[in-house]
Amino acid sequence: MSNAVELKPTRVEPLLDTDEAAAIMKIHPKTLQKFARLGRIRGVHIGKLWRFRASEIDEWINRQTAG
Repeated sequence: MSNAVELKPTRVEPLLDTDEAAAIMKIHPKTLQKFARLGRIRGVHIGKLWRFRASEIDEWINRQTAG
């Protein structure tokens, strides 16, 4: 009898840098960094750099256009 745990492969979503995310959102990269600092958009602060999930950018755009 085996006690091994079956691990399911996980899909890791690539992170976008500030310039890539800001280009998708059509805003200035500094504005995106400010939004992240204020908690208006979720980002990951790694050292001095911000990274953003594409799905978070998509959700932010949907919230902005939701009327």
